[in-house]
Amino acid sequence: MRRVHSMPFGAEIAPEGIRFALWAPTAKDVKLVLDTAELQMTTSDDGWYRFVSQEARAGSRYGYRIDGTLAVPDPASRFQPDDVHGLSLVVDPGTYQWSDTAWTGRAWEETVLYEVHVGTATPEGTYAGLMAKLEDLRDLGITAIELMPIGEFPGRRNWGYDGVLPYAPDAAYGSPDDLKRLVERAHALGLMVFLDVVYNHFGPSGNYLHAYAKTFFTDRHPTPWGAGINVDGEGSRNVRDFFFHNALYWLEEFHIDGLRFDAVHAIVDDSKPHFIEELANRIRETIPDRHVHLVLENEANQARWLGRNSGGQPTLHTAQWADDIHNSWHALLTGENEGYYEDYANRPLEHLGRALAEGFAYQGDPSPHKDGVVRGEPSGHLTPTAFVSFLQNHDQVGNRAFGERLSHLISPERLALAQGILLLSPNIPLIFMGEEWAASTPFQFFVDFESEPDLAKAVRDGRRGEFKRFRAFTDPEMSQRIPDPTDRATFEGSKINWSEIPQSPHQEFLAQTRHLLDLRQTEIVLLLKSQYRGSNYAISSEKSLDVTWTFSAGTLRVLANFGDGIVGGMMDENTRLLWSSGGAKISDGRLKLPPWSAVVMKGISA
Repeated sequence: MRRVHSMPFGAEIAPEGIRFALWAPTAKDVKLVLDTAELQMTTSDDGWYRFVSQEARAGSRYGYRIDGTLAVPDPASRFQPDDVHGLSLVVDPGTYQWSDTAWTGRAWEETVLYEVHVGTATPEGTYAGLMAKLEDLRDLGITAIELMPIGEFPGRRNWGYDGVLPYAPDAAYGSPDDLKRLVERAHALGLMVFLDVVYNHFGPSGNYLHAYAKTFFTDRHPTPWGAGINVDGEGSRNVRDFFFHNALYWLEEFHIDGLRFDAVHAIVDDSKPHFIEELANRIRETIPDRHVHLVLENEANQARWLGRNSGGQPTLHTAQWADDIHNSWHALLTGENEGYYEDYANRPLEHLGRALAEGFAYQGDPSPHKDGVVRGEPSGHLTPTAFVSFLQNHDQVGNRAFGERLSHLISPERLALAQGILLLSPNIPLIFMGEEWAASTPFQFFVDFESEPDLAKAVRDGRRGEFKRFRAFTDPEMSQRIPDPTDRATFEGSKINWSEIPQSPHQEFLAQTRHLLDLRQTEIVLLLKSQYRGSNYAISSEKSLDVTWTFSAGTLRVLANFGDGIVGGMMDENTRLLWSSGGAKISDGRLKLPPWSAVVMKGISA
């Protein structure tokens, strides 16, 4: 089976030859650079430049000469063998023969996400290297891998959020066919593949759109990265379509199962329908016959995008990353109260209870960290599976000055308590690569701007400047200890070490993760596939948290003691214990929870 996503731009195989198309509304002249030749492209009043070549072939190098001077790659390039400043490669996606013709995905309720940075997940740092680990992840209980962004970025190492050519799988990790083989192998093992995509900005090096499509951006909506993407002004139809086709390209041509949309709160749209609404509708209408899962990162906590229809299926987006759950956990477990943890440190247990029960802790409440700005919408009506929860991810680990994992910051007992509640709660859990065995390696921020020393210096200085507002880094000497993101050693030091798994305590922690994921699949998923009926939570003066979620197939209850004394409780006769930590005990239906212990219980349906 062949899979090709047809789109109005880029290089496309056509019956009459290879068609090249570039939207360049602010260029005066565009020539096609094809191998060693330069060919005049035809233009139209709407800013499109086109050329059909009978000489071009799969494997030809091409780009565009703008106004007689600047040569640029194709913004819709399918592959960039020579990095972001080089020419693009003509790719014929129809030559890849897919064998996973029966694969239609998996139900969302079965999802256990494993977030992966391809470059640091294995010693090889490639799609092929990751493919060799898939069977181990399947056996652990993972049901989906989520790749951090892979769109072509500058240099050989990057988190992916500095990408500038979103259609080209980065050459540092392998070829487009290597990525397809990874997806195909995952599907053969019953694993879904998700991809993190970035539609709110481009990276600082290799973005040439300003040179020929100035209207791709707008000063009306500034972002932390500069001018905003123009999704609602003159010319925005082509801008919107550029990203809509990108989403469909990954889902159709690479048979990806789900997308995570980075920081959609930074996509400002004053028009209707909103960009992310139209995006979801286009995907749902185009691919109605597969499980396709759409996940938001949205600091604004907008419940409006996460609704379900009468059959319980998402009408737009499937879920949102539940930062409120993470931030509450982190403040509670570590006591940290700077930066955005300021919003949670005053009442971490209350925030955690509300977030576990209702998804958002901030539901129209003022944010101390943002000087009282109101954030969020009511979310208690949403099913718990509308939220992806986590204790760690690339941001929460890598945006720390030294990239420490949670296992480096708290005791094993506290970590075990939090992990058990994470993996047995009805939210969709996400594990950050290496978290399953409490990996010893950090995950730090890294880039590769070796060919651009001025930019490298700016990034290096900017990284250290970010932490000056934190008490620990007011000392200049301490600030200088922050790892240099431009140093290759920072990247190499972030590679997880699979060889440490057989050692203690990693082996024992991995066994506990496997046990919890076994429980999730046998006990929790059955609840999630039944009708959700609501939740409630209570917090005692002794600092205990009691959360119950009710489904038509039964109930799920978490009782945890975060205080210094012993907490008691009763266990309903129709309830059984699934898991306990920290010495929690049950005798004759009575619960006895020492400090920092928890139990998870399941009840039969009424």
